[in-house]
Amino acid sequence: MTKKKTDIKGFFKALPKNIFSGFVVSLIALPLGLGLAMASDAPPIAGVIAAVVGGVVVSILGGSHVTISGPGNGLVGVILVAVATLGLNGTYAAIICSGALLTLLGFLRMGKLADFFPSSAIQGMLAAIGLIILGKQFHIMMGNEMKLGGSVEYLIAIPSTIIGAFSYDNSGFTYAAIAGILALAIMVFYPKIRNKYFHLVPAPMWIVLLSIGCSYFYELVLNQPHPVDPDYMISEIPTGAQILSDIPKPDFSLVNSFGFWGSVLAITLIASIESLLSIKAVDQLDPQKRRSNVNRDLKALGIATVGSGFLGGLNVVAVIARSSVNVNNGGSNRSSNFAHATFLVIFILLFSTQLTRIPLPALMAILVYTGYKLASPSNIAKIFKIGKEQLIIFFTTLLVTLFVGLISGILSGVFMTFVIHVIINKDLELFIKNWSKPNVLMFKEKRGDQNYYIHVKHYCTFLNFYKLKEKLNAIPETKDAVLDLSLCEFVDHTVMENLSAYQEVFHKRGGHLEIIGLDLHGTDSEHPFALRRLIPGIPFLTANLTKRQTTLEEIAKDYSLKYEADVKEDTEVLDDFIYFRTKRIEKVYNRLFNKDHSFSVFDIHYSEGEFIAKEDVRTTMLHIKLNHQIPEFTLDREGFMERLYAIAGYDDIPIDNHSDFSKRFYLLGDKPKMVQNYFNDDLVRFFESNSYYHVESDGNSLLIFRSQRTAGVKEIKKLLAFGERLAEIVLREEGLYI
Repeated sequence: MTKKKTDIKGFFKALPKNIFSGFVVSLIALPLGLGLAMASDAPPIAGVIAAVVGGVVVSILGGSHVTISGPGNGLVGVILVAVATLGLNGTYAAIICSGALLTLLGFLRMGKLADFFPSSAIQGMLAAIGLIILGKQFHIMMGNEMKLGGSVEYLIAIPSTIIGAFSYDNSGFTYAAIAGILALAIMVFYPKIRNKYFHLVPAPMWIVLLSIGCSYFYELVLNQPHPVDPDYMISEIPTGAQILSDIPKPDFSLVNSFGFWGSVLAITLIASIESLLSIKAVDQLDPQKRRSNVNRDLKALGIATVGSGFLGGLNVVAVIARSSVNVNNGGSNRSSNFAHATFLVIFILLFSTQLTRIPLPALMAILVYTGYKLASPSNIAKIFKIGKEQLIIFFTTLLVTLFVGLISGILSGVFMTFVIHVIINKDLELFIKNWSKPNVLMFKEKRGDQNYYIHVKHYCTFLNFYKLKEKLNAIPETKDAVLDLSLCEFVDHTVMENLSAYQEVFHKRGGHLEIIGLDLHGTDSEHPFALRRLIPGIPFLTANLTKRQTTLEEIAKDYSLKYEADVKEDTEVLDDFIYFRTKRIEKVYNRLFNKDHSFSVFDIHYSEGEFIAKEDVRTTMLHIKLNHQIPEFTLDREGFMERLYAIAGYDDIPIDNHSDFSKRFYLLGDKPKMVQNYFNDDLVRFFESNSYYHVESDGNSLLIFRSQRTAGVKEIKKLLAFGERLAEIVLREEGLYI
């Protein structure tokens, strides 16, 4: 059976689950679509139109698998400003232009743009958006709709609205506030109620159902009009026929104005960031751990936005909350996105008249809760744990966004991050020079079990992370890979956070991504995402064990060894090895050793050459101290360089009756006869049946390593096992064991 037939068969097999998941998502999308539209000063149906158009177009043209599309929380603030400055029809024109711009970004393969925004700046922007939503909608939720100058004024006015709610002259306003408070209570306590039947209906849909039920209770049982003031009820929802007959005409008359294009750029910026972040997050939720085609998704979202704007809808973006609900309910392909759009159409066709029974404050409570979650104090606490400098970036972005605007806010966050990085590194010229270098090298290793090795030098920050990301994306997640940052002087928080996400994806797909080389980097917190710097001497940097070091501690216990992470300057035991005669040992660290220090594995930093020819090397070695004299020798795998040595006069020592060993290995020694006698059958067979290592004897001890790079955890385990078996053979004639 061909792959295409298998995919089609799998699609139809999973279709029932995806239809059900789409139905559950639509239960959330309906009230959210209505609420987001009204929060943006647009007609309620505008949010539903965006969800329907997005669901259809993105499910057909998109590049993601389980992502749900529709109106987004982040766009409420910019749409509000656009409506106030351009009018509703002018805003539709701006939405159409932003969709065209988003499509262009997709064709230009600009999906990597999200990588140029630091994580803390993005968190600050999202928190500001949350406060904007919360500030504006809180007053409507409390039955006190008002028009104020800006976002900060709405936030400052919250206490007066709370106090005023106890003294409304109009009882309809009081009931509106009660409806809003009860709806907010449902959103807050819904996660705390652990009942599988209760959770079959999402919290926003409970608000819709209870609101409609309450309306019928007053009408049919009490024979009374709805107690909530009519101004605080959802306005008329048009039927399907009315939507088509009343399609608005976008107003492009302001296309030559600065305000128009300012709105277009703001809408596009927020839509692209929100979508790209959502797509990246949802890929991690995908049980199959598939990678989305981000540029294809941008094109699909842009086309959907253009269509939505012409039909009188909001922007279409990828949304994380509805996407996570989709995954949790068994959604596995794009058919769930299409199903969610289909069910929304059914709801509007069959129940549009019922939606007018929902109090507006009840829907605004959903958005108030959403805004709070975006700006939750717990998020600030998490950022503080990562590092104090991240808090500066966060609050810079948040405050500038609130007082100036979204574009200014995110740009200020980027600038502040850059300034902090320069201050930490104390050299602007060096920082900029190294940022511009192509500092990422990747190759596929032929020796050993690690398939891929990535080496990063100089600096790795949000500004050049895309270089590393391109390499990581080229590696199948089912393979093993090692990322070496030992020669990377500075790694920022954004990179650390993204690398953690990559590790999780590799792990869930059956592969393994190990990050090494951060053991000597300092941090100012114990958080795994804290920025790290190699250069010592900065007062606020303190030692912090990395994940690899923690694992080494565990390995030491498993092998009944001791572990010390500290740097050791005493390296005399290595001085007699030929390998180090032309090299300068800088430091030894991360040592695993037995009681008498006769068996030790360690990371080592040494240099070759001087001045412009100087090269720093970090690798992992095993040292075995012997209690008897053995011949001095060097054993390597037979290769091109070894053949050159032979031409230069360094003769390979043959071992009698072991021609295969002589072909595969290159054996050197000043006393060939002694070396031949020492390599008995047991020793030769050991080397023939195990992985290749560089093995060297100085007459009193053995030095063993594989390559000139720091070893990963798996490689260290194999090195330990190799060393123990070799030591057993070497020490057998003495009756000595480790």
